[in-house]
Amino acid sequence: MLKINNLLKRTQFAFLLLLSLSAAGQQVEGLVFERAGVDSIPLPGVNVYWQGSQKGTVTDTKGRFSIATVKNTHYLVFSYVGYRNDTLHVHAGERVFHVMKSPLELSEVEVATRARTQFVSRMSTVNSTKITSGELQRAACCNLSESFETSASVNVNYSDAITGAKQIEMLGLAGIYTQMMSENMPGLRGLASSFGLLYIPGSWMESIQVSKGTSSVLNGFESITGQINVEYKKPHDSERFFLNLFQAHTGRSEANTNLRFKLNDKLSTMVFGHASHNSLKHDGNKDGFLDDPLYTQINLFNRWDYNSERFEFKFGIKGLSENRKGGQIDFDHKRPGEEQPGVYGIGIKNERFEAFLKTGFIFQRPATSLGIQQQFTRHNIHSDIGPRYYHAEEKSYYLNALFQSFIGDTRHSYTTGFSLMYDQWNESSSDLIYSNKDIVPGVFYQYTFSDGARFNAIAGIRADYDENVGVFVTPRLHARYNFAEHTILRISAGKGYRKPRVLAENMSLFASGKAFVWENNPMLFKTYEEAWNFGINVSQYVHIAQREMVINIDAYRTSFVNQLVVDRVSNNTAVLFYTLDGRSYSNSFQIEANYELFRGLDATAAFRYNDVKVQYINDFQEKPLVSRYKGLLSFSYKPNARWQADLTGLITGPASLPRWAVQPNPDTPEPFSPAFFTANAQLTRNFRNWSIYLGGENLTNYMQHHPILAASNPFGTDFDASVIWGPIMGTKVYAGLRYTID
Repeated sequence: MLKINNLLKRTQFAFLLLLSLSAAGQQVEGLVFERAGVDSIPLPGVNVYWQGSQKGTVTDTKGRFSIATVKNTHYLVFSYVGYRNDTLHVHAGERVFHVMKSPLELSEVEVATRARTQFVSRMSTVNSTKITSGELQRAACCNLSESFETSASVNVNYSDAITGAKQIEMLGLAGIYTQMMSENMPGLRGLASSFGLLYIPGSWMESIQVSKGTSSVLNGFESITGQINVEYKKPHDSERFFLNLFQAHTGRSEANTNLRFKLNDKLSTMVFGHASHNSLKHDGNKDGFLDDPLYTQINLFNRWDYNSERFEFKFGIKGLSENRKGGQIDFDHKRPGEEQPGVYGIGIKNERFEAFLKTGFIFQRPATSLGIQQQFTRHNIHSDIGPRYYHAEEKSYYLNALFQSFIGDTRHSYTTGFSLMYDQWNESSSDLIYSNKDIVPGVFYQYTFSDGARFNAIAGIRADYDENVGVFVTPRLHARYNFAEHTILRISAGKGYRKPRVLAENMSLFASGKAFVWENNPMLFKTYEEAWNFGINVSQYVHIAQREMVINIDAYRTSFVNQLVVDRVSNNTAVLFYTLDGRSYSNSFQIEANYELFRGLDATAAFRYNDVKVQYINDFQEKPLVSRYKGLLSFSYKPNARWQADLTGLITGPASLPRWAVQPNPDTPEPFSPAFFTANAQLTRNFRNWSIYLGGENLTNYMQHHPILAASNPFGTDFDASVIWGPIMGTKVYAGLRYTID
């Protein structure tokens, strides 16, 4: 714990503008602290905003903030639960070092609170939850797929019981309908759909923003149910060195590191490294197949940041290589599959390269800037899954140019610009050979209004062109209204589009003996899925025993106009692919409450209900493998700076199953999976520069019975490893170490 004088001496502040839409002509930067005896500790999660406006920000995990100046005010307000609001008179270019005033007192009882590591900012117009690095460290979190174990909004589960691929679910729909972004650029799409969640190490991430409903038109047209945006650590404010080591009793080993270098006052760089390896064969359910594939992954990332008064750029390159081997335990991966008739094996190799460049130009006029984002991606996959194969190459280029300014005053701001998406595909499989090239240019305009007190709105529209469908228009609207000091209403409405990548997005179905039947091939691949999304959110802040409880209630409906239906229920021996003829919708309702029960003990309770139905050939019915409800209860206890204990319990409701997938009686009417309960826990001991942690996942040891159907006959038509509704592995125990040099 550093004293404020020592911290100020050691901290070299280089907070400059990020390339983003919020970039402005001049900035105010600073640090916010809380008192702890004679010490002062950086305080994350503090709301910082200009008095009489809706222009605000939140301090990061190290108490740092950067905020663009606005017209007609020099008063900066600092607001945090349990502390008095502070107002400072500041000027552009100042660096502020502020200690929050003593906690509120009532009848000589001190009121204080821990910084929340997962929260919805009061200032946000969009219903967006920020998951900080502190929240990520509450669990193993070795990659993005493990980052939502304490989140009520996002489900993560295995796609199948053989390849180790994972998928997310939000608002009752698969992750392909959620726009995945990396620092506001396209992230995991296309060939990264199946395994991409495993490509982003948890320790590389600074934070994750999970936004429900349609997102901003500035980021494209692909968001339908929401957006997940990953922010990586930045060279100018991250630790100098970080190392994370992880070991699970199942044989999984990981090492993550990042190292930063400040070359001068304007230029800095950062190097990230990741290596993971699974070396042990295990078959907990005794079906003759590996529960988790053997794999080796190497992942490297180097980024450069340059910041000057009127210009900045950010450049980065990433490279990944991963090799997976699985299938039946008796399969020898050193020999060709054709030499082992009757033995089922898989081999999947992914190679991925990414490069991005962001440039920003700051104009003399306040709150006026030009930003240009560019990204190039190349991904190759070579996979053999039993008797099937899938080989593909994807090349993508993304350009987004954005100009931001205001009309009259900063209550009326706008962002406009143009984008270009280029995708080139070459696919070859045992079921289909396909090549395609998409060039989609687009223009957009977004207007933002804020009355400076209670109401603000974001209205946007974009138009894009595809040679196969012509021009398509994407309108979106978000609004936020403060009914009272402690009651906030948010609404959203808008449309989203996406072009399905049928084979890449359904690789789990290759682990099946079912035939693929296509309708209207190849036009099936050239149409866009289209859906409307409507949502409402109410945030209520209630003071109980001098502490604040935060209650969030939201309801969303997604209604498809056009959809690629992946039909696994109408035919016992085939998976049917066809365009929607009828209705398809998803309704999702969620309530969540966060409260500090007593000093050091935070609790989160949440419940979500899903109603998802699709018109199949024979019936309008529930979409299979979507749980009807999810309940979450999570506790985090940190009595002091040395110890932290975390416990999360999850109850997952029943999911509809295809009748042919039910054992032993496939004729059971409307079969469902059982509801089940799982629990995760972790204990962390912190030292000055390092910490150790010990944890367990699926402590109830609950496993889905028969995750692989007809496992004894893997080359038959009844074989299917893709009907997954629950855990396929039992209890996992792990330990790890984190070492940091600030």
